[in-house]
Amino acid sequence: MRVPMTEYLVIDLDTERWVCRVCSHDIGDARGDYKRGTLVYDRDPREIHQPIIDPDRYEYTFSPDPAFCRILEYYCPGCGTQIEAEYLPPGHPPTVDMLIDVDALRGQWEIRGVDAEAVHNYGPGDDAERRTPVPQSLGHLH
Repeated sequence: MRVPMTEYLVIDLDTERWVCRVCSHDIGDARGDYKRGTLVYDRDPREIHQPIIDPDRYEYTFSPDPAFCRILEYYCPGCGTQIEAEYLPPGHPPTVDMLIDVDALRGQWEIRGVDAEAVHNYGPGDDAERRTPVPQSLGHLH
C-alpha cells in the first residue's frame, strides 16, 4: 500500500521507501529523511527575491542578503519535480521536516481497511504526465 504524505511524496508500506508520486522514483528509506535521496539546489535568494530598489545606490534593497539567508530546493532525481523548498541561514543543515513511524502508519491503514491513495487524492495523480503547458501569456506566473 502507498500512503500519500505530501503532494509529491508517498510512502510505499510494502517496501518501506519514500517514492515520488509523479514518476515513482525510489527516493530512500521511509524510516529516514527523504531529503537525503533528492537533488538539492542551493539558491542565491537574490535570484528569487530580486532587489526592489537600485543595489548600486542603496545598501539595503529589500532583497535577502545571501550572507544571512539561502534557499534550498529539493527535486526528485527521476523526473525533476520540486518536492520541497526551505529558507535557512548559511551553514545550517537541511531541516528534518518528517520522521515517520512506519509501523504505526501501517497499523493505522490496516485498521481503516481502505486504500490510502483512494482516500487522499490530492497531488499530481494520474494526470501528472499529461499536464498542459502554461500558455506564454501566463508565463510570468511561474
